[in-house]
Amino acid sequence: MSVRILAVGKKHESWVVDGIGRYEKRLRKPYDTVWQLLPHSSREGDAARAEESDRLLSKLDRDAFVVLLDERGRNIDSPALARTLQSAFDAGRPVTAIIGGAYGVDDRVRARADFVWSLSQLVFPHQLVRLMLVEQLYRSQEISANRSYHHV
Repeated sequence: MSVRILAVGKKHESWVVDGIGRYEKRLRKPYDTVWQLLPHSSREGDAARAEESDRLLSKLDRDAFVVLLDERGRNIDSPALARTLQSAFDAGRPVTAIIGGAYGVDDRVRARADFVWSLSQLVFPHQLVRLMLVEQLYRSQEISANRSYHHV
């Protein structure tokens, strides 16, 4: 079992590759990651959001614990994220994290999510969100294992 990340958009940009690689080298099951990049819609606005949401929903496993990254989600601290992920792992549920496209996701994806998580009230570029997500997965792993990476 690994954390599956569904992200709408192009491949990782070069400046992100090194950062993601840095944390992915440190990740161990079940916190390690498997990426699936889905192409942007050629449409705009609501039509793009609906098309991309269809693609995302089609990739979700029925029993997956779905974490949707969305600026309108719940803002929590790193220990709470670690507890949330560890609970899903302990229940034997595969975890899938979703990073939507430029227009976000529609209400169907939001309704399917078990947890809607906001990194911040600020909006970040999708490439940066990818890096921040992997770092937080690593931090969660270390918190759950009671190691010293996370300082309170």
